[in-house]
Amino acid sequence: MYLPTAFAEDRLEVKHGLIRAYPLGMLIIQGAEPTADLVPFSLHPDEGEAGLGVLRAHLARGNPAWRALAAGDAACLVVFQGPESYVSPSWYPSKEISHKVVPTWNYAMVQVRGKARVIEDAAWLQRQLRGMTAHHEAGLSRSWEVDDAPVEFIDGLLRAIVGIEIPIDSIAGKWKVSQNRSDADMAGVAAGLRKEGGGAGAGPMAGLVAERIKPG
Repeated sequence: MYLPTAFAEDRLEVKHGLIRAYPLGMLIIQGAEPTADLVPFSLHPDEGEAGLGVLRAHLARGNPAWRALAAGDAACLVVFQGPESYVSPSWYPSKEISHKVVPTWNYAMVQVRGKARVIEDAAWLQRQLRGMTAHHEAGLSRSWEVDDAPVEFIDGLLRAIVGIEIPIDSIAGKWKVSQNRSDADMAGVAAGLRKEGGGAGAGPMAGLVAERIKPG
């Protein structure tokens, strides 16, 4: 990943926060034929020998990606995409001074690297499914639990999936949130995103930009 110093996010808790907020990661495996799959992950921040956490997920047994992990060196890359939005140069106050401004795109992302372990143990898969379900169903007015479905139905689904566990060896964060602009331009971007920004990421991105503006 191209990572200019200005855009590097080094705080582990912030990178973990993006993974929790946007857990659908792109699992990329460099096998004989590279594969890329969108997979929902759960983060276990207090585990892993490197002190960076552990990712857990499951794949359909019919997905060849897990076989590539089992057969190769199991190295993989997981990319988590956070808020993103187009930025118009018309939002920069500096435009009125020099006009030397162009459009850009703001985004926040985390890249995780590690070696995956393939898990076919039914008890492990049960714990993983129950944990992820409880997490994502929490707060819903009518939450669903694994035990709501027939036992034989769940048992059949468990046979159709395999688990993966990735102790995180490295984790890189890139927050391209206009911090290479002046505070005035950043304030203009935040205001423009809130007022005119398109897409679901505009509001969250406005918040990320505003966080970088120096107080006062």
